[in-house]
This record gives sequence, C-alpha cells and structure tokens, in this order.
Amino acid sequence: MKHLICTLGLCALALPALAQDGTASFINTEGTATGTATLTAAPGGVLIRIEVEALPASQWLGFHIHETGTCDHETGHESAGGHFNPAGADHGVLAENGPHAGDMPNIRTDADGFARAEVFNPWVTLAEGESSIRGRALMIHAGADDYHSQPTGGAGDRLACAVIE
Repeated sequence: MKHLICTLGLCALALPALAQDGTASFINTEGTATGTATLTAAPGGVLIRIEVEALPASQWLGFHIHETGTCDHETGHESAGGHFNPAGADHGVLAENGPHAGDMPNIRTDADGFARAEVFNPWVTLAEGESSIRGRALMIHAGADDYHSQPTGGAGDRLACAVIE
C-alpha cells in the first residue's frame, strides 16, 4: 500500500523499496573477485545493478547474459556458453530479427577501470520459465558490442563473469 508522507509542508509518495531478488559476484580471467551485481525483478523485466573494478580504463565494454551459469576463469569464461537466446533471435538491438534476450547496452568504465551501471532488461525474468536468467551468467567483454554483428556483436574476449544466484 502506498502512503503519502508530509514533512514541513513537503509531501512525497512513500513507495516500498524494491526487493533484491538475486546476486552475482564477478571474477576476472585470473579467478580474482572484481565486483558484484544485484538483480531486482520488476514489472516487465529485470533491473541489474553492477559495480566492477579492474576493467580496461575509459572504455565502452559489452555486457551480456550468457546461457550457462559457469564462470571457469581457466577457460577465459568460455564455460558460460553463448548469449542467452531462448527465442533463437539474431544478435543485437540493431538487427532486424534481434535481439537475443541476453543482449544489453554497453557499459562505460571510468579512468580507473571501474564500472557502475544500472541496466534494465525487458526480455528476461528471475521467475521460473523459458526467459529465466537465474543460474545463468553475466559477462563483461573486452570491447564494445556493435549491436548487430552475428552472433556476438564483436565485443571480444570475456573479462569478467558472474553466476546469477
């Protein structure tokens, strides 16, 4: 239930805080912990908040959901498989028959190689079902996604991986 709160003549609508529905811990290609993600179920999708360090400085980097919830740093995170794509769509939001459910906007790092971002993905859910991402992996790539090259957007090597719990 929503409540109207007024203090000193100023009023605001009090809304319940969004519950944190999932977490993920990023590791790099050396197996070192580099950051975290929180995932929140929302009407029509999932809000993903990340804070990750030790990335290339001052760059745009590809950010995706991958199909397998395995982050084996010894394989360069290849264990996470391809992009999550339950509908068999083409890669990228600029592709005529796209995007994959796991396609998301690039993220930007600061001059120290730190990324803090909030991304809303309308094609996935945390609830059970075909579009569920629980048990899958978040992936940060070494370069920017071009949003149309098949099958991955040309984002390059896998730098940081996190299993969604």
